[in-house]
Amino acid sequence: MIRPARLDELDALTDLMHRSKAHWGYDEDFMKAARAVLVLTPRDIESDELRVFDNNGPQGLCKLVVRENRADLDKLFVDPEAMGQGVGRALVSWAIDQARAQGATQMQIEADPDAVPFYERMGARVIGGVPSEAIVGRTLPLMQIDLSGLAPDACGSI
Repeated sequence: MIRPARLDELDALTDLMHRSKAHWGYDEDFMKAARAVLVLTPRDIESDELRVFDNNGPQGLCKLVVRENRADLDKLFVDPEAMGQGVGRALVSWAIDQARAQGATQMQIEADPDAVPFYERMGARVIGGVPSEAIVGRTLPLMQIDLSGLAPDACGSI
């Protein structure tokens, strides 16, 4: 089930993001820098943009920000123990549906390089790069999903 995040689980969800990022084998210096920027705050809850995939506890989260015709998948993290079980796909599908319902025609994603193949399976393509918030000199792939060209439930069959 995908539900709104709750204030009482901010620390647990922040920890989930850290475990998810560490899954890719980054060294401790990288993780220290990443942990400094991967922090959820009460504002994330108040904005009503943060959602949790919950199956007997949080297994993943995403933050979707929609402004006019563009959506940003600002966060997508899956607990390493739940990877490969459809959690990420469910969250991206939910984000696509919500973005389209709010009038967005495109969704952008600043992706971890290791997540590019996953996002490509979800219909995204690399359109450029953006500087990392955490690591000076690191560039992250900027990806985009054309929402206007997707059939309803396009990710459901992936």
